[in-house]
Amino acid sequence: MSKGLKIFLWAIGIIGILAILLFFVIGPIMKKQTKKHSPEQHIVYSSNDLELKVFYCSPSKKGRKIFGELVPYGEVWRTGANEASTFTTNKDLEIDGKKLKSGTYTLWTIPNEESWDVIFNSKMYDWGVKVTDRKPSREPDHDALVTKANVSRSITSAENFSISFTEGSGNVIMVFAWDDVVVPVEINQD
Repeated sequence: MSKGLKIFLWAIGIIGILAILLFFVIGPIMKKQTKKHSPEQHIVYSSNDLELKVFYCSPSKKGRKIFGELVPYGEVWRTGANEASTFTTNKDLEIDGKKLKSGTYTLWTIPNEESWDVIFNSKMYDWGVKVTDRKPSREPDHDALVTKANVSRSITSAENFSISFTEGSGNVIMVFAWDDVVVPVEINQD
């Protein structure tokens, strides 16, 4: 075997080892460090035969002005931090008179002062924003349902962003809350 080929194979081996270290060691460490500041949340709502699940990462306010600054008005937000948030339903649903088939969706929002557009997108994305330009990964062609929900103001301020479920009169309400903003979305089983 020639000396040049040995050097080439040695270099390929080193690159392979570095790639493995990056993927299995450095990547998980970086992910864990990132999630310290915006921990993962897994929310489940179950009633009778309906099960709704939401996965999101919960950022903190940390004294910042949230809506209109950190989260700009009129722009798509990944609805949390880190990965794109997901919404899963085991049953077909009706939201604002529109049908949403059972399945898993990425959950996006466009916050405004008086209302939010809440978007259920059928495409799964690795991360909530593109690495190249830090813009949201959402592709509108994959929107399965878009609805508008009115903003309410809370008398208290929530330090951490949250998504929760509560029961309404004959329906389920998914609630987005952060700072003094509360956004309820009515969900009915189809």
